[in-house]
Amino acid sequence: VPVYDTVADALAQHVNVNVSLIAVPAPAVHAAAIEAIDARVPLIVILTEHVPTSVSAEIVARARDSGVRVVGPSSVGIMSPGVGKIGAIGSSEIREVFRPGRIGVVSKSGGMTAEIANVLSRGGLGISTALGIGGDTIIGTDFADALRIFADDRETDAAVLFGEIGGTYEEQAAEFLASSVYPKPVVATIAGRFTEQLPQGTILGHAGAIVAKGRGSYTSKVTALRSAGVRIADRLEEIPILLTQAMYARTASSTELAHVGR
Repeated sequence: VPVYDTVADALAQHVNVNVSLIAVPAPAVHAAAIEAIDARVPLIVILTEHVPTSVSAEIVARARDSGVRVVGPSSVGIMSPGVGKIGAIGSSEIREVFRPGRIGVVSKSGGMTAEIANVLSRGGLGISTALGIGGDTIIGTDFADALRIFADDRETDAAVLFGEIGGTYEEQAAEFLASSVYPKPVVATIAGRFTEQLPQGTILGHAGAIVAKGRGSYTSKVTALRSAGVRIADRLEEIPILLTQAMYARTASSTELAHVGR
């Protein structure tokens, strides 16, 4: 593998580079990301955890101004089974778990990305692209962004969201879905229902698990998504069932419209 001192040096020798993977210690993320952004690498995937919020905010803002897409920080990576992957995403039985198919998966949790892939595989479904967006307070690509990508992807027929308590990215996704007619079925599952029983102000371990002013809670996310037409899976095993039902209903509706139009 060729090794270079700078991104510019690498691009000078490999003009078709289209992604940068950042897996450096947190204090080095800012410099690494800005270097890749300034070099106009179109996609940057940041695996590093514990990146300060102020650093993430600056990276995301600079990337948007430069037309660069950032995934992460705290991303597990991206995979399109049978095509390629970048990052740590996967499992010990990757060919059995991440099977090619037509379901797009976007998850805050790295570990749950693989678990959802496994559930889909056991349910007879496969994945077009699986995307770990990270669970930090500020991330470069959120649920709504991923849904926009899946909406335009001809290889994707439906989407699965795995969310967690804290922040408002799930609520923002619901607002996006409610603002227009989304062309594909969406199923979601939200982790953290148990927190509804905890005393207010309980400190949790996840970086983005901040609940404030009625938003960010399990109930807030589920209510918003359900109101936007998203089918909610209370258990992971329900995901392939709900997807199959939703895709069948969408196909049946399209068939009826086609008959009416004749």
